[in-house]
Amino acid sequence: MSDSDDDVPALSAHTLAALQEFYNETEAQSKPSDQFAVGAVEEDWRMSQFWYSDETATQLAEEVVREAGEGGRIACVSAPSVYQKLKQGVVEGSDRVSAIVLEYDHRFASYGDDFIFYDYNEPLSLAANVSPQSFDIVLADPPYLSEECLSKVAETVKYLSKGKVLLCTGAIMDKHAKELLDVKMCSFLPKHNRNLSNEFRCFVNYPSRLLCSTC
Repeated sequence: MSDSDDDVPALSAHTLAALQEFYNETEAQSKPSDQFAVGAVEEDWRMSQFWYSDETATQLAEEVVREAGEGGRIACVSAPSVYQKLKQGVVEGSDRVSAIVLEYDHRFASYGDDFIFYDYNEPLSLAANVSPQSFDIVLADPPYLSEECLSKVAETVKYLSKGKVLLCTGAIMDKHAKELLDVKMCSFLPKHNRNLSNEFRCFVNYPSRLLCSTC
């Protein structure tokens, strides 16, 4: 064997560039902060996912932080865009509360232990570490505008909540929402990134200074 560098195979510039790009991507994926990149998951309308506008998500996050109180616990049921705002640190006081997100979409497993798999068809089939009546406020946004879906999500909400409930759903669900969760409609109008044909509203079972002018 020769000690000469002439015998060492050389990679082309194109191959080297491709290899470097691969290394960069691998390194980025291995960083915990990137694996937990809150806000990286895009909505999938095939799963009935419609994210709130930035302003709405922020305002709802402010509301649940205020109502949870110092050291409070927040459960976001099918409301990942609000959970994302809580974790992004853009809402004052969000560092003084804890939050989990209950979602059917396994892409949210990138949120680590904060992610709880949730299928509304099995409203009480939750992770063993989710204790009943252990959340100071529960924010829920049922994926479908139907009495059947709302009634099952309501079971989950009642199981999780110590008392305070913030429900976001279509205005047409007003009667069922009141019957199932004893909530009333707020004056606040939530908006989505996409223009949805159904009018959406928020409902609460507590006096909300942020969402209601008459609550």
